[in-house]
Amino acid sequence: MSTNSYEHLLPPSWKAQVTGWLAEDTPSFDYGGYVVGEVHREAFLFGKGNQTAVLAGRPFFTEVFAQLGCEVKWHLEEGETFEPIKHIATVRGKARHLLLGERIALNMLARCSGIATKSKRIKDLAVGYGYKGIIAGTRKTTPGFRLVEKYGMIVGGIDPHRHDLSSMIMLKDNHIWSSGSITAAIQQARAVGGFSLLLDVEVGSEAEADEAIEAGADIIMLDNIEGEHLVSVAQKLKEKWAGKRKFLFETSGNITEANLQERAINDIDILSTSVVHQSVQHIDFSLKIQIPH
Repeated sequence: MSTNSYEHLLPPSWKAQVTGWLAEDTPSFDYGGYVVGEVHREAFLFGKGNQTAVLAGRPFFTEVFAQLGCEVKWHLEEGETFEPIKHIATVRGKARHLLLGERIALNMLARCSGIATKSKRIKDLAVGYGYKGIIAGTRKTTPGFRLVEKYGMIVGGIDPHRHDLSSMIMLKDNHIWSSGSITAAIQQARAVGGFSLLLDVEVGSEAEADEAIEAGADIIMLDNIEGEHLVSVAQKLKEKWAGKRKFLFETSGNITEANLQERAINDIDILSTSVVHQSVQHIDFSLKIQIPH
């Protein structure tokens, strides 16, 4: 029987990204590598910091060292939580190869685990408040590093939201202003997007939401509508369109741990927030070559 692995989500191109990271970090001479040479050494990966954390990014870490001819043995599963200080993995290989991969692997693991840790925390808080909808990230990711960041969200247990401009149609204020109206924008998008792509439309009022629903949007993003007004709009429109249209309500923007309880209302189907990946606190890791006895 096969077992699911987060690594199996990754596209065929992902290892080429790792190759690019290595090329970027050593574009010319490796002076430090000259100093340590090719003596075989063992290094311990430690999870540090001062908080309970989620491990995320194992495939990328392993691939960094695989491309350098090193072997990684993991002592913790992907997505598992740990308390610092924790011996997470052991890496074996030539000393200069261990050091060639060290900073790349640690930087990636720190960010990916930070995103997974924050994602899990936000989801756990929302569930604790009684929220039954979807917690999602956003597309406000780092260019060239999106795959790792979206991967971290998935490991942390939340929805990564759309991955790119091609994976879902999202019409925001600029699209609508350029098209002339919400209805016109939706009609144009449907004409080329077909039946297989969901259509998410950003609106700023009850009237705009009503228009988007009538025009056939799948998801209505209620932008800058908060508090009791948000609840009122969602309830009123769900009642009006019950049995006539199928759609989801999404709210986004300015969602933090501090205001999550008031935003996590079950009249809203999706809470999307960049707090899980923008300016997120990284998890501290270190890789220490062991002195042979």
